Amino acid sequence: MRILAVDPSLRGTGFAILEEIGTRTRCLEYSVVKNPPSLSQEGCLVAIYEALSAAIERHQPTALAIEKVIFVQSYATAIILGAARGVAVLAAAQKGLPIHEYPPKRVKQAVVGKGSAAKDQVAFMIRALLGLTETPPSDAADAIAIGLTHLRTVASPVSKSNLAALAGLTTSTTSPRRK
Repeated sequence: MRILAVDPSLRGTGFAILEEIGTRTRCLEYSVVKNPPSLSQEGCLVAIYEALSAAIERHQPTALAIEKVIFVQSYATAIILGAARGVAVLAAAQKGLPIHEYPPKRVKQAVVGKGSAAKDQVAFMIRALLGLTETPPSDAADAIAIGLTHLRTVASPVSKSNLAALAGLTTSTTSPRRK
């Protein structure tokens, strides 16, 4: 199984391509789409869309795992984050990838063992779990953590639908294939 995992943000969208073969998980690529403050919101959205579309073309993932938005500081932040998240979902939906969402606390719990873990703890654990030679930037580490959460959820003996119904931890939508 190969997945695209995304931690959306207008100025620093982290993404990763993870591959699981048997019991081995590898990170094939990770990066952060860094958009400078001088770039317009529209320009940022185009940059995010193009980077994710290119990663999908390079690696041919079978699903998107993305952070679910559950709390933001303001309406303006929610709108901006929603736009960044929207272009990530669009890039995946255009290729017919199913979309899987995970709340931040669930991701931190799955990777660090504590739902209130700090960003540096998540990055450290990602490096340790995957045997990386360097610690990824925090936005990329968060994306990798989202991907690992998805892979662990899919591998769980509890079905995804039961997990969602019992704990409200994940939602899944399938994108229609484009003609």
